[in-house]
Amino acid sequence: MAFDKDAIVEQLSGLTVLELVDLVEALKDKWGVEAAAAMPMGAMMMQAGAGAAAAEEVEEKTEFTVTIKSPGDKKLQVIKEVRAITSLGLKEAKELVESGGVVREDIGKDEADEIREKLEAAGATVEVS
Repeated sequence: MAFDKDAIVEQLSGLTVLELVDLVEALKDKWGVEAAAAMPMGAMMMQAGAGAAAAEEVEEKTEFTVTIKSPGDKKLQVIKEVRAITSLGLKEAKELVESGGVVREDIGKDEADEIREKLEAAGATVEVS
């Protein structure tokens, strides 16, 4: 009988959690091992999964998008700021401000905060996401 490790790994990867629990129980019965011996392996897998999830949560966002939610009372000032920030023409900047579009995307936090401050100073309501 040939041993095909990749085939076994593929087959185990397709199992549901309930099927894995049944498999573990069957192996414990077949080999006569106790739950205490099997738990450290399961606990290690759970800890590894929890560690990866914690690492994802800790990872700080590095790219931001600045969006105008409302031009406010001073729409003309906001249009001027948008033109200065984006180098858009008057018509395009006016449409962006009136429609509440994205001013800049995929920029750093410092630049996003700077743009937000400029647009809010001009009277706009801005969202950085």
